[in-house]
Amino acid sequence: MSKKTEQARKLFEEGFSCSQAVFTPYAEEQGIPREKALKLSQVLGGGVSHMGLTCGAVMGALLVLGLHFGRSRAEDRAAKDLTYALAQKFCQRFTELHGSINCSDLIGCSLKTPHGLALASEKGLFQKYCTGFVEDACRLLEELLDEGEKFK
Repeated sequence: MSKKTEQARKLFEEGFSCSQAVFTPYAEEQGIPREKALKLSQVLGGGVSHMGLTCGAVMGALLVLGLHFGRSRAEDRAAKDLTYALAQKFCQRFTELHGSINCSDLIGCSLKTPHGLALASEKGLFQKYCTGFVEDACRLLEELLDEGEKFK
């Protein structure tokens, strides 16, 4: 397990969301202060603010890909294309591992209602599933960061 994966797991175990756990170690490496990284990625946890949409671990990883490879000039088509290609590969690989990138599908429970959120907590679904999603997101992310560097 890589150092960043360990950091992500620790953040998740401390109570930060899956999106925060994945994004923060990589963002800090890119010069974004920890507090800013945590705040920026907060709303993506629980499948985008507990709406059960795209998994927060996936969203955190996609933010990291954008941070590393995304374009900062409108005319930089190569950066845009590379970032989209890597993001699509990430989602494909995560889906191959887990069957979906959708939070509700992944944990088998809708987080959209207070009842669903309470049920997920009561059944320990976040600990049961999401720790592994955080670790897998980091592992896949690191593979794609390496792949992307070859094209930069």
